[in-house]
Amino acid sequence: MTRRSALACAVALTALPTAAAAEDAWPTAPLHVYVGFPAGSSPDTLTRIVTEPLAQRLGQPVVVENKPGAGGVIGVQQMLANAGDGLSFATTINGPLTTAARLMKSTGYDVATDIAPVTLIATSPLVLAVSASSDFTDLESFIAAAGTEPEFLSYGSVGQGSGAHLTAELFADAAGVSLLHIPFTSYAEVTTSIVGGEIDAGFMAPSAALPQVEAGRMRMLGITSAEPFPQAPDVPVLAGRAGLPADFRAELWNAFIAPAGTDPAIIARLNTEIGAILADPEVQQKLLAIGWQAAPGTPGELADRIAADTAMWGAVIDRVAAKP
Repeated sequence: MTRRSALACAVALTALPTAAAAEDAWPTAPLHVYVGFPAGSSPDTLTRIVTEPLAQRLGQPVVVENKPGAGGVIGVQQMLANAGDGLSFATTINGPLTTAARLMKSTGYDVATDIAPVTLIATSPLVLAVSASSDFTDLESFIAAAGTEPEFLSYGSVGQGSGAHLTAELFADAAGVSLLHIPFTSYAEVTTSIVGGEIDAGFMAPSAALPQVEAGRMRMLGITSAEPFPQAPDVPVLAGRAGLPADFRAELWNAFIAPAGTDPAIIARLNTEIGAILADPEVQQKLLAIGWQAAPGTPGELADRIAADTAMWGAVIDRVAAKP
């Protein structure tokens, strides 16, 4: 070995532990995780369930900052406004990453170039709910009635472009029926109108429908997930029933994201730590209690989910000409 090559080997060997030490040292300051919804909301509670053990695993505080507005978009914007420090992240429902760009004049960011997926956190299906006094006792009777006359049956949602609105329109298109959309300002109003018979149905989270079902005021005809949901195991999936395609699925989801350009080693570390947290049965039960099912995965899988859902919901938005 020449003197020059020996020197090069020595430099390389001394650099290795330095690089490893730098990676192990992250984070050296508190993390900030932005949530585009108010404190106490479902996305906020979910975030805190995950970030409390994350702080313990990283050895640094994880500060959850609520930046509500624009359906969660402002939380993503706030994360990007602090990009570059390796300490600013966000959790978000699917809307800001899949439908917002089609429903708003501008989000201020491009998901493809400004966002780095870290991991899917959890998913939540919706249930097709009707009044307990309704004539509809199963999915087949509901679809049969809807098909007798265009817009013969009505459903409620919390507004144009909301998850419930787009899910109902995806369902109507898949079933070959037409439904009349009645927008409300809150799910409480939707629930009251279903129970009172003012509207025929609505798509809502299982956690919102279950208390009404248990009180004998509401009935669930089916669920939009690919498999039965642990919180409502007796509710049959919609897929493959009454003429619906076998691959029918519509889920809300929540994900952990970073600004584009974040060190891949940081993304890999966060993915590993959050995956371990979501594998904890106690954490899984906490998520189920608020209507979410743990669903960790790789950054690539989250990127694929964003792309697939953007295409699926984009087609629905175009078809119904949904506006915010």
